[in-house]
Amino acid sequence: MNRKQFLILVIALAILGGVGTALFWQDIEAYRASGSKIGAKLLPGLKVADVAQIELRDAKTHTTLVRKEKHWVVQEREGYPADFKAISDLIIKLADLKVVQADTVGESLLARVELVQPGKGEGAGTLVDIKDASGKSLAAIVLGKKILKKDPGNPLPAAQDGVPAGRYVRVLSSNDQIVVVSDPLTNAEAQAGRWLDKDFAKIERIRTLTVSGENGQWKITRDVEWGQWQFAGGGGALDASAAVAAVNALGQLSFDDVAIGAKPADAGKTVTVTAETFDNLVYTLGIARRASGDDYLLKVTVAGEPPKVREPEKGEKPEDKDRRDKEFAETRQRLELRVGRDKARGAWTYVVDAKQVAPLLKSHSDMVPASKPALADAPRRR
Repeated sequence: MNRKQFLILVIALAILGGVGTALFWQDIEAYRASGSKIGAKLLPGLKVADVAQIELRDAKTHTTLVRKEKHWVVQEREGYPADFKAISDLIIKLADLKVVQADTVGESLLARVELVQPGKGEGAGTLVDIKDASGKSLAAIVLGKKILKKDPGNPLPAAQDGVPAGRYVRVLSSNDQIVVVSDPLTNAEAQAGRWLDKDFAKIERIRTLTVSGENGQWKITRDVEWGQWQFAGGGGALDASAAVAAVNALGQLSFDDVAIGAKPADAGKTVTVTAETFDNLVYTLGIARRASGDDYLLKVTVAGEPPKVREPEKGEKPEDKDRRDKEFAETRQRLELRVGRDKARGAWTYVVDAKQVAPLLKSHSDMVPASKPALADAPRRR
């Protein structure tokens, strides 16, 4: 390399270095102009204790979560109790969210990253409006498109295009910031059913179970908690697996949503299920298919109260009495709390999946063991 070529190379490197420096400072100025600093909190002024209402809205649905004294409710579900943990997690995440990238996105490009406010055109995101007890907005953001990260080590079909690793967010303020956060906030949905407290009635220690409807009536019973089920009144042979399935269904009930204004397909086809327990409680369920869809409407009420006095076990030793009395008192206290909750939630009608109630909708003939086919005559020996 001669002297002239060396000087040309030095000048080229200097020019490239100058361009790089200019671009670097241009990016810095863009970040400053956006009002968002990398690593800074997205909502620095948000205080968890001040949050008393959260409004979530997307292009199709709308949900309002409201704090009532020590609990939260879902306003669009007639004040049904909300999932406190899910709401707490969301509030804490929003308060701690940090900016990982600040972008300048023009109004015409908002739809591409799903940051248009709901109701203002296509490409709408999810509006999250956080308010205090007076209804004043503390912060309002639009959650946009999720950012996917390739995960070659994840073989699941859902991970073929990548797993959620972040999200575009638009802060609705005077600066109207567009940023990227590292949390995809997957659970921040506007569907009301997503925020309901799903802790449902668990009907256990059943002594008798009666099912009546258009297909007739059947009743099964047992003398002791772990005893064998049989038809009440000597009703013949009982399919033990069908009986256990019906009883287990009551102990594992869950629901998808609270029904508002929903009607059964035919009110005359409601099935009534009555379960009497060894705790002196009586649960009554009304089950009917919805007018639209394949799921069912369910109404559940509970009557009675747990026994106040423990019956001594046969051959009980004096040294065991105090321990068993203490266990009985603790169990009764928990049971009273559960029954109180179940009674309060009897005010609502629930939407349940067909599979949840299928074991309870069987006819009497379905509860009888299937007859075995007759064996063909064995061939005679010659």
